[in-house]
Amino acid sequence: MYTFLGVIGEILLTMAAICALYVAWQLWWTGVQSEQMQERTRQSASWSAPASSASGGVNIASPQKGSAPVQPVSATTGEFMAEVYIPRFGDSWSRNLVQGTALAQLNMHGFGHYVNSQMPGQIGNFAIAAHRNGYGQSLGDIDKLRKGDAIIIRTKDYWYVYTYTSHEIVLPTDVRVIASNPQDPTAKATKRLITMTSCEPKYSYATHRWIAYGKLKYWAKVSDGIPQELASTDSSGTVTFTAESADSTALISLPSLDRIIMMMLVVYAVLFVAAAVAWGWPALSSTKRRRGGTGMYGWLLRIQPGAVPIRVLLVLVLLMAFAAALFEWTFPWAASTIPYLRSMSNYVTV
Repeated sequence: MYTFLGVIGEILLTMAAICALYVAWQLWWTGVQSEQMQERTRQSASWSAPASSASGGVNIASPQKGSAPVQPVSATTGEFMAEVYIPRFGDSWSRNLVQGTALAQLNMHGFGHYVNSQMPGQIGNFAIAAHRNGYGQSLGDIDKLRKGDAIIIRTKDYWYVYTYTSHEIVLPTDVRVIASNPQDPTAKATKRLITMTSCEPKYSYATHRWIAYGKLKYWAKVSDGIPQELASTDSSGTVTFTAESADSTALISLPSLDRIIMMMLVVYAVLFVAAAVAWGWPALSSTKRRRGGTGMYGWLLRIQPGAVPIRVLLVLVLLMAFAAALFEWTFPWAASTIPYLRSMSNYVTV
């Protein structure tokens, strides 16, 4: 009876640990993966850097007059369209923007563009979506925006500087927020607007959507420099690009989890064989059988070869490989397949 209750307790503790690992995967590891993908995308795009100055800094681009150019004119699903900068979220904060708002785009690429909404700079509503929690939480601080805050879109050749105006909270079915004229979908669009959508509330099942609105303030050329809103001037008068950060480049060197899992399994196999040859299975002898403890973890410890420290090490390697496998395969499958977990994965479109 004691052994049965012990096994039930171990199962419950294991399930609790898996739930904790799922939370860590959702809130942290998905962000690491998303940043890696975004950095690789930016590097592969090879867009030209903003114009630099003779002093070694960058120039501040002058606002242009006349109608804003539209770029890109079109894009295919998943195509890299722009970078998004919102200084309110941090000096070095930036995210990518790709075409499409399915989970395949939002989970790994930062922002997704509603395919039926207008393009940057175009008259109408340039509507984009992003996660508020997990996957890099691109709009995790959307509730901190204040009237007049800059929302800056950089395409290959142009800057589009929008200013935040207001927000509202709507039901997921309220699709008029991404219409060309969100306030009156039946009226013709006359302004150049931006709409950002994310989930509400932030840390639970998203029953509503948080909608942030903005309007175009000006546009500028990347070849002229950077917008004033992204510039910082040091004591020598040199202008620097505050959002330019190399922090995320270190993430590229992280090995993929499937390689880590394979390496751990190889380490386990080598240690297992070496311990079996050197010591055999002393824990399975009749006189030492109880030293491994009871329950499924005690059983797992007993069937390992070698002395106690070696057996503990072998079990730890196995458990680490198991946790990595959850991160690499099980959790992504569950979040995209199981209805309840899918609803908790902050799917943000309206």
